[in-house]
Amino acid sequence: MTILNINALGMTLGDTLFKDLNLTVSKGDRIGLVAANGRGKTTLLECLAGMSDPTTGDIIRARGLRVGYVTQSIPDMALTRTLFEWVLAALPAEQAEYESWRVDVVLGDLSVPHDLQHKPLIALSGGWQRTAMLAAVWITEPDILLLDEPTNHLDLRRIGLLQEWIAGLPRDMPVIVTSHDRAFLDATTNRTLFLRAEQSRVFQLSFTAARAALDEADAADERRFANDLNKAQQLRKQAKKLKNIGINSGSDLLITKTKQLNERAARIEAEAKPAHQDRSAGDIKLANSGTHAKALVTLENISVEMPDGQLLYQTGQKWILPGDRIVLLGANGTGKTRLVELIERALQGSDSAVKCAPSVIPACSDQHLSQLSDNDTPMTAVAGQFDIGDQRARAVLAEAGVAIRMQDTSIGALSGGQKARLAMLVLRLRNPNFYLLDEPTNHLDIEGQEALENELIARGASCLLVSHDRSFLRNVGNRFWWINGTKLDEVDSPEPFLNVELGAQ
Repeated sequence: MTILNINALGMTLGDTLFKDLNLTVSKGDRIGLVAANGRGKTTLLECLAGMSDPTTGDIIRARGLRVGYVTQSIPDMALTRTLFEWVLAALPAEQAEYESWRVDVVLGDLSVPHDLQHKPLIALSGGWQRTAMLAAVWITEPDILLLDEPTNHLDLRRIGLLQEWIAGLPRDMPVIVTSHDRAFLDATTNRTLFLRAEQSRVFQLSFTAARAALDEADAADERRFANDLNKAQQLRKQAKKLKNIGINSGSDLLITKTKQLNERAARIEAEAKPAHQDRSAGDIKLANSGTHAKALVTLENISVEMPDGQLLYQTGQKWILPGDRIVLLGANGTGKTRLVELIERALQGSDSAVKCAPSVIPACSDQHLSQLSDNDTPMTAVAGQFDIGDQRARAVLAEAGVAIRMQDTSIGALSGGQKARLAMLVLRLRNPNFYLLDEPTNHLDIEGQEALENELIARGASCLLVSHDRSFLRNVGNRFWWINGTKLDEVDSPEPFLNVELGAQ
């Protein structure tokens, strides 16, 4: 049964975000909405929720359709309320007075610990705030769910719980979800919409299979376009020959035939559609200056502790060698970032517990991109640190997705994706031979994640990284360290850890 029908929908906000979009949403559809940052995903969801009007086209909704839209950011007015109060406030006043038990049911289904339910939202993590927003929408009993980046700020355990919750929804409940988490999309969707300025495509497949089908369709379009242009070119060549013969022989018939061939070539050229060329959000490129050191970093049974001195775990004897791409695995709070900080301090020469080769040239990035100052400008972050000249600095910033008009504004005004790409540019300009990356895919769209994966692998980069992105860590890692209790174990694969965190049996 169709509940939403999108006809020739278009939205222009300065640039064309999308146009001529056609989509039918039926009961039971679980649709992954995929596009690069800033390409209209949230705008489309707002149109579907009735919060924005499209520039062109129509959205036909089933009579009485209740749309539940979980946005990316929590309203400021919610922050002073407790999680329980915020969810209860989503109910009509009379229902809230007599049916507060509904909140207990929803929060129980979403596995929200009781001790968090009565804390102000401002005191909770971003992950729990997102859970509160989901609960406040779900308690209204919508007919369709729109989820905008629901995995943002969630650790693997919460992502696993969210996947289970979505899988447990009524089978006829339609869901449209935007996410840059490829594994999450594979686990939760059965259709994929690739949103584009032109030629958006829908596949009856989850993300990975749909992405392969999209690449095949784009390649077929490219071949078809080349064939059409070649056919037109051949017709024009034939017309030119006939024209010469017709002129020399004085044949009006050949002159007429020449005109017909040229008109046919013009029609083919006019109807030929070029293959889709997406605008890049900005290049991600890395460098690897190389080193002859046998070991870049050595851990001699280092004790990793909490700030109050409580032991978290001991590393045992570990080495990071040239070419190693080590993924550090562990549940939240087990001390991943603490180890990263220990190594970073050693690389800066202020911690002797960790041994680093003298030839190591580090490039460090934490999950908050704190190596960038919001008060700086992109130009000062690049030209002010590296002797490359203003003209070259502006060129490399533009290549990284920071347009000329944004290069002299504050970094704080950049989008999350632009900041992430700027951070990778700054790291590359250090010409390092070792990368220390804590959640490097935060704020990166799928295109950016894949570009970073490819660069780390193609450059033979040595790195220690922390990531909650399952696709990223599976693709990049060639060694895996697991914080398992009070030990740091090396394991052959991340799968045992992922199975534990995601609740697999």
